[in-house]
Amino acid sequence: MHDIQNETDTRGIEIDDVGISGLRYPLYFEDGHLRQEGIAEIDVTVRLQHDRRGTHMSRMVALVHDHLRRFDPRRLPHVLKVGADLLDAPALAVSVAVPLSTTVVAPATGAESYQVHDVRFDGRWDDGDTTVITSVTTEVTSLCPCSKAISDYGAHNQRSRVTLSVTGHGDTLYPFGVQQAVRLLERCASAPVVPLVKRPDERVLTMQAYDHPVFVEDIAREVSHGCRERGLRHSVRVRNLESIHSHDAVAYVAG
Repeated sequence: MHDIQNETDTRGIEIDDVGISGLRYPLYFEDGHLRQEGIAEIDVTVRLQHDRRGTHMSRMVALVHDHLRRFDPRRLPHVLKVGADLLDAPALAVSVAVPLSTTVVAPATGAESYQVHDVRFDGRWDDGDTTVITSVTTEVTSLCPCSKAISDYGAHNQRSRVTLSVTGHGDTLYPFGVQQAVRLLERCASAPVVPLVKRPDERVLTMQAYDHPVFVEDIAREVSHGCRERGLRHSVRVRNLESIHSHDAVAYVAG
């Protein structure tokens, strides 16, 4: 059967990225510390040579099926190289987005529940150079220092969505695991978000937040500071889902 994708294109235009997006596929995640099953959303793209009419997108699905169903981010560089060889591409990118959960223990009663985090891995192989960006988004509690300072009692607080992205390079392409990222983000907030709380837990969390007020700027700086201490190339995005304003507060820092 004639392979139309392999036809020659004479327009002389290289395509930066072409492939599949939004493929939902089951996988088993493991990184040595965290292991769980889930449904991931996966993108696979290649840089297409100027003289190639098309790429082989069915091979991208085969790559996912054969090499990503048991997903260890430490093996992603190998998968990228296999994919580049399979598709005869000078560059290949794979993105894997999957919700992962960690166990949360209520501070007073010890009740256990699960907090779900949005995790994304963006890997790229480009002419032998490999990068992997690990992004973890979680929710925490923030309490406004200004509100605390000017109020006779109480202070407004809200949930905050914090995203930490760490870029791996060289021999350390996965230098900061998902659980490590979650712990850092929680430490930099006023208090954690706990799905299952009883009244004694609520009391502890409320007072913890009151004793540790932080602006959106404080969270971004504190997370970045923790990454700089570890020598991590990173970026931090914070969005406070404001409780008394009609807008949200946002902050971004890269280091």
